[in-house]
Amino acid sequence: MTAKPMTKTQLVAALAEAMDTDKKTATAAVDALTDIITREVSAGGAVTLPGVGKIACRARPERQVRNPATGETMTKPADRAVKMTFAKALKDSVNA
Repeated sequence: MTAKPMTKTQLVAALAEAMDTDKKTATAAVDALTDIITREVSAGGAVTLPGVGKIACRARPERQVRNPATGETMTKPADRAVKMTFAKALKDSVNA
C-alpha cells in the first residue's frame, strides 16, 4: 500500500477543519510550527510532538566514506544530521 504524502495544502485544509477555523489561520499555525521546529533543531535542540515522536539534531563524527562511482575512499568532515524517533503510540497505531 503506497499512498502519496499529504501536501501542505491538504494538511492546512485538514487542520482548518479539525480546528473549525479558516485556512488562513491553519496556514499560519502550520508555518509557525515549522519555524519553531526548524529554529530549535538548527540550534542543536530537540522538539517532542506528543503521540508523534521526537525531532532532534545529532552530531556525526568525521568518518571514512567511499565514492560508489570511483571506489575512492575519502574523509568526510564532521557534520550534524536531523533524526526523528517515532512515538510508540504512532508505531502501534500503524500496526493496529
